[in-house]
Amino acid sequence: MRHIIMKLLLWERRLFQLINGRLHNRFLNFWLFYFTHLGGATAAISINVLIWAFAPQPLKTTGLQAMIALAVSHVPVAIAKRLYPRMRPYLALPGTNTFHNPLKDHSFPSGHTTAIFASTVPYMVAYPALTVILLPLACIVGFSRIYLGLHYPSDVIAGALIGTGVALGTVGLWA
Repeated sequence: MRHIIMKLLLWERRLFQLINGRLHNRFLNFWLFYFTHLGGATAAISINVLIWAFAPQPLKTTGLQAMIALAVSHVPVAIAKRLYPRMRPYLALPGTNTFHNPLKDHSFPSGHTTAIFASTVPYMVAYPALTVILLPLACIVGFSRIYLGLHYPSDVIAGALIGTGVALGTVGLWA
């Protein structure tokens, strides 16, 4: 079992280094630096509050579901960060590309990825046609967290699973 875990960690490190190192270029540096903020508290909360406050029904209800999922999803994130204190890649791996003011808290799981999935999944459930826009957008935010040297791929996958699970639970309980 230990052998399998070591192989998975090695594979994850290689994937991280591919995304964070070899793929770096000026175009992605610019766009991913800005896209990543869609998973931040300011953008995620603001967008959903505006939809809840000003959109007509049933979009208003979906905005409320997204806000609740966003709030609830950060409970398991906070717990996981305390239980599994993982050092951020830019601190653990020499030569990692990162940008100014990198985060210093624990890496696992990705809060930005959790937030974008918790925020977008209710809209994807209510309006399936939006999935072609929202799912790639959420994945880009997750990808950006690796690209910017702030998270490992498993941090992002865990964040996507937590955000999606909480959002689906929120929507499911609503009915």
